[in-house]
Amino acid sequence: MLDRLNQVMEYIERHLDQPIDGAELARIAATSEYHLRRLFSALAGLPLSEYIRRRRLTVAGAEVLAGERTLLDIAVRYGYGSGEAFARAFRAVHGVGPGEARRTGAALCSQPRMSFRLVVEGSRDMRYRIVEKDAFRVVGRKARVPLVYEGHNPAIVEFVRSIDAATLRRLAELSDQEPRGIVAAVHNFAAARLDAPEGTELDYYHGVVTGADAPGDMDVLPVPAGTWAVFEVSGEAPQAIQYLWRDVFTEWFPSNPYQSVPGPEILRTVLSEDGARAEAELWIPVERTLA
Repeated sequence: MLDRLNQVMEYIERHLDQPIDGAELARIAATSEYHLRRLFSALAGLPLSEYIRRRRLTVAGAEVLAGERTLLDIAVRYGYGSGEAFARAFRAVHGVGPGEARRTGAALCSQPRMSFRLVVEGSRDMRYRIVEKDAFRVVGRKARVPLVYEGHNPAIVEFVRSIDAATLRRLAELSDQEPRGIVAAVHNFAAARLDAPEGTELDYYHGVVTGADAPGDMDVLPVPAGTWAVFEVSGEAPQAIQYLWRDVFTEWFPSNPYQSVPGPEILRTVLSEDGARAEAELWIPVERTLA
């Protein structure tokens, strides 16, 4: 997998001045585009699309300072339809416009070229099981919330607090299969960009997994039959859960013959009385890859 990811990096470098097709990158990596983007984001700490944009603007910055091409020529070469669009993107990365950078020789920011190498880790076991599930529904309350990678998510905390106890009791009565009890399900953070950056909005469901019909006043997420990888963790909340999400993509997927597929990711959490510690199960939809 590391060799394939580095081939993806080589391809990106050779095509910074051309359109880069995510499907072609996935072909090089021998995986799905969905899984490649999720895996890259977990390994690199930024979305694949953002890395490509920053690399393009790093190389474009060198050309701006060199002064051998017009700014419009540079803009067009790196895929911008106008000088204004290029200037906005350039300023967002470098903190200065291309014209000013050329006139003053201003210091620019650089996105280093990435490569992947082996680091010996994995001394800690990851507890998981593979579950085949028939189609089901997630039934509960839904909200659009921003993605937060570390620490508490204030939007989710506020939303959950807004759900009254009577509603939670009604939901608990509908729970009739694993994962049992009240769960959190996140969905559609891949709707616009598969490698969702922090702040991207996603659908957050606070509800239950059930095969029963949903009350008319509840939100419903239908989930097709499929295969799920189920991971267990216990530790400090919420860090242990967030680190589990990271470790699944950076350690478990590269070491096992599975890849993630589109669908909700479901979390069942039991907190200690003081809320400081959590025991949790994370359910991620997967499919087995060819050997």
